[in-house]
Amino acid sequence: MTVSGLAAFGLLLTMILQPVPFAVQGAGPTFDTLGAVNDVPLITVEGAETYPTEGELRLTTVTTAGGPGFPVDVGSVIRGWLSAGQKVVPVETAVDPTLTQEEQDLIGAQQMSSSQENATVSALTAMGYDVPATLTISGADPDRGAAGAVEQGDVIASIRTPDLPTTTITTYADLDDALEATPPDTTVTLGVDRNGVATDVEILTTDDGSGGSLLGIYLSAEFEFPVEVDIKIENVGGPSAGTMFALGIIDQMTPGALTGGEVIAGTGTMSLGGDVGPIGGITLKMYAAERDGADFFLAPAANCGEVVGNIPDGLEVFRVATLDEARTAVEAIAAGDTSDLPVCTAG
Repeated sequence: MTVSGLAAFGLLLTMILQPVPFAVQGAGPTFDTLGAVNDVPLITVEGAETYPTEGELRLTTVTTAGGPGFPVDVGSVIRGWLSAGQKVVPVETAVDPTLTQEEQDLIGAQQMSSSQENATVSALTAMGYDVPATLTISGADPDRGAAGAVEQGDVIASIRTPDLPTTTITTYADLDDALEATPPDTTVTLGVDRNGVATDVEILTTDDGSGGSLLGIYLSAEFEFPVEVDIKIENVGGPSAGTMFALGIIDQMTPGALTGGEVIAGTGTMSLGGDVGPIGGITLKMYAAERDGADFFLAPAANCGEVVGNIPDGLEVFRVATLDEARTAVEAIAAGDTSDLPVCTAG
């Protein structure tokens, strides 16, 4: 019996320690974009006046174990199922199992860098700065109107629509504003510099989901920043901190404390045009926000389906779709009047 028991225990232990095709996600650390990490300010601004801040604007993160480099075993999965601050998912929904850990880290770092650049452009633009840009077409969506009309390497110079005069494109905002004012299914004329030759191409636009238009192109942008913004955060990847970065920049560069001294957390990607995009792991991020002392949370509108029914006790969650809406929400929280702020609802 002793031998049988030891053998059974050995088999059970072996089974528990075997890697399994799951990922365990956890509520990761949060970081105050108005504060410092290891005594180094997370955001520094040079070339413009800055102002004292109060309260906290916390970006939220998710940790993931599973897949190449970080396999999980049965024991870890069982603990994940039993923990309120963890979530167990099939590994392919959390990471690309065909990539090495080094490749995943590189992609995450690139996404973080892009997130910081987008946040800086959108924040400065929201505060009235012009951010000159060279917008180069790197490709086109094969299912949209630009396919076959534009070429890789075209540099956008202008846009003309039936209802607007020719607009010279010197900033991303110029292009974004023109498309926002153009209804879908409109033929626009895009002026490009193609190998040094001025060329006009006609593109049939498609719906951007909010009444404006999309060209269906992929852009590579080079910016001339009028103000130097430096964001330092290590061992955090991905694009989801963009909204909180942008709010942190705005708070530092505008008089008065944007938060009113409150602790506000949030998440969401940030586009160059100031749109807040969806992210993964929002239920865990809300848990992390409440755990780290936040009373309020800004959630991307596109994530509302996951928010409803999963809000931790003591946390108020508000829905935001743009940087303007996020800033309005923070100002309302600071003023103590949130009754008119949109929230996530079922359906």
